[in-house]
Amino acid sequence: MKFLFVALTALLLPFLASAQFSITGKVTNELGDALPGASVTITKPFISAVADAAGMYSFTDLKAGNYSLKVSFIGYQAISKSINLTKNEVIDISLAKGTLTAEEVTINATRASKNSPTAYTNLSKKDLDKNNFGQDLPYLLNQTPSVVVSSDAGTGIGYTGIRIRGSDATRVNVTINGIPYNDSESQGSYFVDIPDIASSIDNIQIQRGVGTSTNGAGAFGGSINVQTTTRRDTAYAQINTSAGSYSSIKNTVSAGTGLLGGHFSLDGRLSRIHSDGFIDRAASNLKSFFVSGAWYGKNSTIRANVFTGYERTYQAWNGVADYVIGDNTRPDNRTYNELGLMSDGSFYKDQVDNYTQNHYQLLYDQKLSDKLSFSGALHYTKGKGYYEEFRPQDAVSNYGLSPVIIGADTIGTTDLVRRLWLDNDFYGVTYGLKYQPKSNLNLNLGGAYNQYSGAHYGNIIYTKESAGIGPDYEYYRDNAKKKDFNIFGRAEWHVNQFLLYADMQYRHISYSFFGIDKNLNNAQQTAELNFFNPKAGITYQFNEHSNVYASFAVGNHEPNRDDYVDSPPQNRPKSENLKDFEAGYRTANDVFTGGINAFYMLYKNQLILTGALNDVGSPVRTNVKDSYRGGLELDGRVKITRQLNWAVTATLSTNKIKNYQQFFSNYDDGTLVGESFKKTDIAFSPSFTGSSVISYSPLKGGEIAFISKYIGKQYIDNTMNRNPEGFDIAPDNADNPYAVNRYLKSYFVSDVRLRYNFSVKSVKNIGLGLQVNNIFSKKYEANGATYPDIESGHVMNYNYFFPQAPRNFMASLSLNF
Repeated sequence: MKFLFVALTALLLPFLASAQFSITGKVTNELGDALPGASVTITKPFISAVADAAGMYSFTDLKAGNYSLKVSFIGYQAISKSINLTKNEVIDISLAKGTLTAEEVTINATRASKNSPTAYTNLSKKDLDKNNFGQDLPYLLNQTPSVVVSSDAGTGIGYTGIRIRGSDATRVNVTINGIPYNDSESQGSYFVDIPDIASSIDNIQIQRGVGTSTNGAGAFGGSINVQTTTRRDTAYAQINTSAGSYSSIKNTVSAGTGLLGGHFSLDGRLSRIHSDGFIDRAASNLKSFFVSGAWYGKNSTIRANVFTGYERTYQAWNGVADYVIGDNTRPDNRTYNELGLMSDGSFYKDQVDNYTQNHYQLLYDQKLSDKLSFSGALHYTKGKGYYEEFRPQDAVSNYGLSPVIIGADTIGTTDLVRRLWLDNDFYGVTYGLKYQPKSNLNLNLGGAYNQYSGAHYGNIIYTKESAGIGPDYEYYRDNAKKKDFNIFGRAEWHVNQFLLYADMQYRHISYSFFGIDKNLNNAQQTAELNFFNPKAGITYQFNEHSNVYASFAVGNHEPNRDDYVDSPPQNRPKSENLKDFEAGYRTANDVFTGGINAFYMLYKNQLILTGALNDVGSPVRTNVKDSYRGGLELDGRVKITRQLNWAVTATLSTNKIKNYQQFFSNYDDGTLVGESFKKTDIAFSPSFTGSSVISYSPLKGGEIAFISKYIGKQYIDNTMNRNPEGFDIAPDNADNPYAVNRYLKSYFVSDVRLRYNFSVKSVKNIGLGLQVNNIFSKKYEANGATYPDIESGHVMNYNYFFPQAPRNFMASLSLNF
């Protein structure tokens, strides 16, 4: 029998050596609550996973042998466990609360928690890395509910736009580590100024609607809450290169020390991005770096972040004119860029936007007791740059100059080049207190004081004809100051299966500017605004995996700089008020994670887009007294098999203005012709948006994803394409649909993404990626502008559209050490 046993063992040894096993389990806290997003790694070979919404993780196709399993989650003590793997193992991990508050309070103060009665989506670093081929951050958020993105250059590199529930970027609040990022005056978020910030992001939460109280301008469509690099205990280095269509290339180098001496860490990144763009001359040259140093004490954390972005982009913010895009005989009908056209027919090579933005953040977290924690942050942002433009035969009187007489000639117009500068400083302090006197009660107190100063001025740097001026003649200067103070308190009280939620914020804004504006008008204005933003909600938990919720929130939002500057003194813009009603259901388990959310957003004095753009491509807005947005959002992910997953989102909505009046200029007699609407669609607000991601993993470390996005028809003004009674389209334009229609056609676009990750002895991970965008080469426009008027008794539509690139690709290689 001994010999028989030895013989059988010898025969089975090769089989046992080649057998494949799995390690699966669930990550929870000490109370048994799941910890979605927990990091789970195996060393030698290095394999990583992230716990899903139910806290589940899994490793498959493992050979028999000894492994070291490490589990970590922000705010909890990491655990390492040795495993001798000879069969399939189920290993559940319970993490204890950490002694460090490491970046926990700063972020939680402005974020929705698992059971908050708020519509939100969380994205981890892993989610972002899958799509990070060099496009701007809005494109990495494109598969989240109710989001519409667009690109001036057509490729997602350079100037991009994002709308959430139809609200443009000026109504989407963005914070980076709890610090406001939206520009204080324009209120837009220009991610082109911090290129490749996605490579330094740990996680993002996107809230829709008013959401929780936050720092900076109020959220009228949604908020984007970014957390940058957090603690990593082991040293690392990463090189990433992406290259593809339109001479697009991204180079990124990242490195970190890990935790040194149990107290200190240092992380850094250096990036460069270039793209010629799909649109003619819409090139982007972008550079950035990010450095973060942290010190960890027993009960405190100090982190300093310094990050800088530089962008030089050729201007493409006007789009392509309707008479060009509708002319199929022109090979450049979808790419022609008129900006920079000179008198000789060539284009001015320095028709560019040139801007540098430096950010400095000092973050401090302190655990005061087992029940009380404090966080605070000091920040300073310095921005300076200009846009340069060629102006053919411009009148010297536009620059405060008198015509120059040379001999018998009077020089009243000349070709010239001007630079319009912005030199600004933004600084302040944010803070947060978290108090948890009982396990079922959370109290948060937070707020901020921020101050902004900006100098707007313009220089003439070249004139073809003598204008009697010296070099860099300054023809206007307008200085602005803005102070923003807010304080908010939030409470979450668990009573049996109910969560009661209350949130109140007070915000005070003082804004003034004075001097001479670019139109040589007196620019002096002052505004003092006080807002009270209460919120309340309730959540009922059926069990650990599902809940139903309802909430009511009030939001107020101040006008931006252009709203004030572009309005006459007798008709200054009003601040906006929003009452937001939300209700929904969420569930999460091993097979399906998702939910449905209903919203009704009732506005007073909403600043809606008119459809026109100003001279730097920013939307022109006007107040409307009564308007609303209402709809349903669906968001789900189903695990069809172990290798096949399907994620889908859909938003059905109605977006209306009550009693709206549009005015058309009649150039025949100098009058205004009005058209009244009892109810009309809000511009740039599609009634349906949807997305789908079907991902298949045919082998370990490999993924094939088919990604689709559908955007319904969008009107580019608020007339629903109707003309004033008695006037029709000019006959010359009747055959050109782009000159007739003041709307964007619906579009359905699909991408394919391939990823494969593997390791070798000296390299922890080698990542190969390929993303083919718009794989079916769909012709579509994602944005537009319109300037209708009446000429010779007919309506003339001067429309501009932003065509997006046909089929294009980006391939990437990353090496992790």
